[in-house]
Formats: sequence, structure tokens, C-alpha cells
Amino acid sequence: MSEWQVSPLAAEHTAGLGICHVACWREAYQDLVPQHVLDAFDVVQRAAAWDRIRVRYPGHVVVAVVDDEVVGFAACGPSREENPPAELELSAMYVRAAYYGTGLAHDLMRAVLSDEDATSLWVFEKNPRARAFYEKYGFELDGERRVEAFTPAMQVRMVRTRQHR
Repeated sequence: MSEWQVSPLAAEHTAGLGICHVACWREAYQDLVPQHVLDAFDVVQRAAAWDRIRVRYPGHVVVAVVDDEVVGFAACGPSREENPPAELELSAMYVRAAYYGTGLAHDLMRAVLSDEDATSLWVFEKNPRARAFYEKYGFELDGERRVEAFTPAMQVRMVRTRQHR
């Protein structure tokens, strides 16, 4: 595999990000999300959504690119919650399955996390692999739970406090 480049989301990445996002969901959530939900994701709609996000929230999304193909991405910005437990929210962190264990996810996390700001995230409760990954970066469960927006799956919130090293 070639080395990846991590960079801010740019217009030339949005089509590839749509493909990557849908593929990551299908790879990571096969046993967590009903198949009909995974099948319904549309690459063109996801790419358009990422382009709107790119314009509206510049600098909040980074992508990992190998040979002009987006193979991972992360998004972090001000919390979207009404009463947030942290200033920032990690709203997306995905890597194609072929890149699991390569260090690509670490590079994405380094690109979006800040030692100066507390950060929260939501993760599927029945996804121990993802929860263990986030724990390596100082995230801890805070006891909050919710039903995920478009599946019946339960999510749990994790929070990373300031100055975690």
C-alpha cells in the first residue's frame, strides 16, 4: 500500500469522500445496522452533503488520500448538542477496512484532536472495537445514551478532557 496524505477536505475530494463514507459504513457496521439501511446509502447524496459541509464548515474535516482515492476521514468541530459536555465534538472518524491497523486512523485523530479543548463523541454501544480505539485517545464513557438517528441501534457518549496526553 502507498503512503497516505492527510489534508483538509477540498472540493476535489468530495466525490471520493462520498464513496469512502458509504463503503466505511458498509464495512464497519455490517452486524450493527440493518442491511436495508446500509443498502439505502447513496454515494452521490453523501458526496453532495460533504460538499455542503466543506463550504459551511471549512477546516472541520480532514481526509486521508492514497493515489487520489479517499481512504479515510475525520470531522471535528464545535459540539452540536444543546448542553454539550465538551467544547468540541468528533462527529466522524472512518477508515477503509484495508487500512485498519496501519496507523492511518492515528494520523487522522492527530489531525483533528486538540489538547486544549475537551471533546465528545457518540459511538455504537455494541461496537467494542471502536470504543477501545477511542479509549486509547483518552475518551471515557460519561453515562449518556441515545438511539442512533437512522437505525434502532443504541449509542453511548464518550468524552475526552482537556490536556490529555
